[in-house]
Amino acid sequence: MSNTQHTDRTELVKVPNEASTGSARTAIFLPPRAPLLTRSGWGAYIAALLVVCALAPMLNLLVPHDNVFHLSDYAVALIGKIMCYAICALAMDLIWGYSGILSLGHGLFFALGGYAMGMYLMRQIGLDGNYKSALPDFMVFLDWKTLPWHWSFSDSFIATLLLIVAVPGLVAFAFGYFAFRSRIKGVYFSIITQALTFAAMLLFFRNETGFGGNNGFTDFKRILNLPIATPHMRMTLFVLTGVTLLGFYLVARWLIQSKFGRVLQAIRDAETRVMFCGYSPLGYKLSIWTISAMMCGVAGALYVPQVGIINPSEMSPANSIEIAIWAAVGGRATLIGPVVGAFIVNGAKSWLTVAYPEFWLYFLGTLFIGVTLFLPQGVVGLVNKLRGTKT
Repeated sequence: MSNTQHTDRTELVKVPNEASTGSARTAIFLPPRAPLLTRSGWGAYIAALLVVCALAPMLNLLVPHDNVFHLSDYAVALIGKIMCYAICALAMDLIWGYSGILSLGHGLFFALGGYAMGMYLMRQIGLDGNYKSALPDFMVFLDWKTLPWHWSFSDSFIATLLLIVAVPGLVAFAFGYFAFRSRIKGVYFSIITQALTFAAMLLFFRNETGFGGNNGFTDFKRILNLPIATPHMRMTLFVLTGVTLLGFYLVARWLIQSKFGRVLQAIRDAETRVMFCGYSPLGYKLSIWTISAMMCGVAGALYVPQVGIINPSEMSPANSIEIAIWAAVGGRATLIGPVVGAFIVNGAKSWLTVAYPEFWLYFLGTLFIGVTLFLPQGVVGLVNKLRGTKT
């Protein structure tokens, strides 16, 4: 095989030849960059895409309700909600699994994206509210006469899409800049993020902030002037959520396999050595932190129209801790692991809260302790170990 053919699959790097006296260079062939997905990986990815976009809609909309293969509306809503959670778990893996940044406040970014979508959905109610007013019902109840300034663009779907990513991104960027610039890390960073989301929750509970107080937003009727409580709209939101999750998974793999991702992993393993090599961790940590927050904002925006409500309880520190649990149970630094963990934990939660509601929290605590002690690499790490493959 000629050198020309060889360099089509490898990266050619030329360095000075110390043994030579002239300007001759020695060619060093680095290993080829790993593909985004293996052949079997692409097969599984396409299969998942077909399930989300074709099989699930067919089983829900075309198969009769009395058929054993019918996918119920309840299952569609539950799976759609869990897929939103899986996006948050994937975002957590990017910062915790690959960057060593444990956040206990990602529920804040999830809720901010949800509130941005909720404001648009409240404006879509129009005159169909209980008070027949252009203002949301809670504003009429509180005797407000005009919309607050931060509701100015809530009637525009395009502006709402921008706010869904811009608001969580800007909040994360501002917070992350000062935190990372001050070199706050470890448990101190985790505690500060938890305090941040708790403070935001208390703020949103206040009626004068214009976010519905403790009731939040609910009673949604339309989206893009189309009825929201129809089987076709529910399935449309389901498919959109699944496609977004699969799209974010590819983006996450591309980020991690790039030079940017390799530097993040080096920062996670030995930040001081990375600084000695001439890299500034601030830009890398701030970038992945902001990207992760925006992913959670998108998840929140997809969650609200499917669940039908958004209130400050979504910002509770317990919700943010659960996101970390999903990543830990599935397996950190695997990308697919947190997605699996979100489905395992929330699937068990939906069953246990009905069958044994008094034992659910005990189960969650036992699960997290057991994974920490006996499965440090999570479920996916255990499967890879049994198969003899690298995590």
